[in-house]
Parts: sequence; structure tokens; C-alpha cells
Amino acid sequence: MSDTVRALRTPRAAGAVGIAFAVLLGAAIVMVRVAIPEGQHYAASGGPLSGDSRHTVRTALGLIPFAGIFFLWFIGAVRAHVGDAEDRFLATVFQGSGLIFVATLFGAAACAGSLLATADAGAADGARLPQLWFFGGHFTYSLLTTYAMRMAAVFVLSASTVALRLGTFPRWLALLGYLVGLTLLFVVPGVAWAELVFPIWALVVSLHILVAGFRREAAARLDGRGGREDASTGR
Repeated sequence: MSDTVRALRTPRAAGAVGIAFAVLLGAAIVMVRVAIPEGQHYAASGGPLSGDSRHTVRTALGLIPFAGIFFLWFIGAVRAHVGDAEDRFLATVFQGSGLIFVATLFGAAACAGSLLATADAGAADGARLPQLWFFGGHFTYSLLTTYAMRMAAVFVLSASTVALRLGTFPRWLALLGYLVGLTLLFVVPGVAWAELVFPIWALVVSLHILVAGFRREAAARLDGRGGREDASTGR
């Protein structure tokens, strides 16, 4: 196996992991949105969450660590696809915003898990439970929508700018990234389900990286065969 083909397998495999990130994060968002409808509060539901809803949220929280791990691979996939020509300033913003997104996402998941544990243990102290639920719910929601998703917006915008300058992504994909980034910046905090645009964008980018990886590998194999044929014929 040539060094060129071997080198191309890393971004291709990481592109597949990017798809896994998109699926896991999208599934976690959907489960949380279904379990906790927009505007639900303690008094209306008779308690923080029903048993089925708590199980759904716990399942979603169990997906978050794996989504974050896969997202780190996705960062590597995009950088490998850009190559050595990447702008150092934008690359720093891109990587830094991605890492902060993962840290904030983990923080929101940890807060939500702690909130559920507190609610489970708070039956003996029902007087304080509503206040704890309101505080923890608002804190978790703010971490996710105000901070994590805006770091995701910076990540998408910087990646799209690099792609537009260097032509590493199709123009339509770079422009789609700008639209997604603006949505994450200004729309997500006030519109339910809008945060799904981020995993959808990651899914589209990962599919593009996979297809590009297959094409490069096929071209490298054809070049290798052509070189061997030339050597055998003495041309």
C-alpha cells in the first residue's frame, strides 16, 4: 500500500466518525426536546419530570460524552481535509471554538445529570425542590443554547471562511456554513429545535469529506497503476 493511500485513510475514517457525532448529538437534542417540551415548568407537570421523561433525558445525557469524543475526531477530519494551506489565525479560532464547545457541552450535560440526581434525592425536602429545579434548568439551558451553541457558531463560521478562501469545500457548502453559523448565533436561544442545524451541518460536511476521500483514494490508485505500467513498458 502506498504512503499516499495510507495517508488518505485518516481523514476518511475521521469523516465517518463525524457522521457518528452528528447522529449522536442530533439524537440527544431530539430526546431532550421531546422529554422537556418548550415552556414546561415544575408546577405544570406536578414535579420536575415524569419517570419516562427522566429516563429519556438520562439516555440523552449518556450519548453526550461519546458525541464529544467523536467531535474531536471531526475537528481533525476538517483540518486534515484543509491541509497545510490553512490560515493559522482562522485555524486557531476554529480549533479553540471547537474545544470550548465540547467543554461547554460536557458542562451542560453534567449540570443536567446533577439536576436529575438532586430531584431524585429531593423528595424528602420538597419545599426546596421547585427552586432547585428552576435554577438548575435555567443554568443548564443557558450553558447549552447561549454558550455551547454560540461556540459552535464560531466553529462553523471559521471553518466556512477557511473553506471559502482555499476552495476546500464546494462554494454552496461554505455558504451553507455561514447560514448555519448565523442561525446558531442569533436564532437558537429563542427558537426551539433550531440547534439541530449544527449536527445537520456536521453530517453534510462529514459526507463531503467521505466522498472526497474515496475520490482521492481512487485517483491515487489510478496514478499508481499508471506509474507501474509506464515502468513496465519503459516509458
